Amino acid sequence: MEKLTSKQKMILDSIREIIDQEKGNPTAYKVHKYLEEQGVGVGSLKGTMQVIEALEKKDLVKRDESKKLFLVENDNYANLGNIFSMPMYGLASCGEALAYADGNVDGYLQISRSLFRKDNPAKLFAVKALGDSMDKEGINDGDYVVFEKHDTDYDYEGKIVVAVINGMATIKRYKKLPQGIIGLFPQSTNKIHQPIYLDESDTILVAGVFKKVLPVAFVSL
Repeated sequence: MEKLTSKQKMILDSIREIIDQEKGNPTAYKVHKYLEEQGVGVGSLKGTMQVIEALEKKDLVKRDESKKLFLVENDNYANLGNIFSMPMYGLASCGEALAYADGNVDGYLQISRSLFRKDNPAKLFAVKALGDSMDKEGINDGDYVVFEKHDTDYDYEGKIVVAVINGMATIKRYKKLPQGIIGLFPQSTNKIHQPIYLDESDTILVAGVFKKVLPVAFVSL
């Protein structure tokens, strides 16, 4: 099993991210520019090229005639140290606030750190979505939804949050309204869903701010 240097792993992960995000295969130059845009001190383009050549020799990437990079999936590379366990706290409704939420961890998801490179894993947690009231945001019934914990003075205005109201969890977009009203708004193609209106004095805990959806595909065998 091949062991990669930190720079080789960073560039390999970046190639994977570009392919996943843009649905296309990058050149070495594009990978270099991508890292620069991410604020990574990657050094010279020549250095990036040398790392990519090393990955080619390890049979982890290949280039076509137009110099575009493709990943080669094989058993030569594994980095279990890149995986962390993310706690999952029960269910959160994407409709009305019906799903019970408490402090008990229901289980753990195994997640690549590369998916949350800029985030502190200790502040991340997941809930399982129920309902379709946030489907316009790509959050669908059964998906795992990752949130980040913040300090109590964080400005939640306009953010998608998971809020706990009287022990019940719901995923909505947070908006402050006039006269001390807090609105939790659905983003749904289903017109049955309505906002939840609260007073600033109500007991409401914003448990976290939305980071990413991890879709779950249910397949009948």
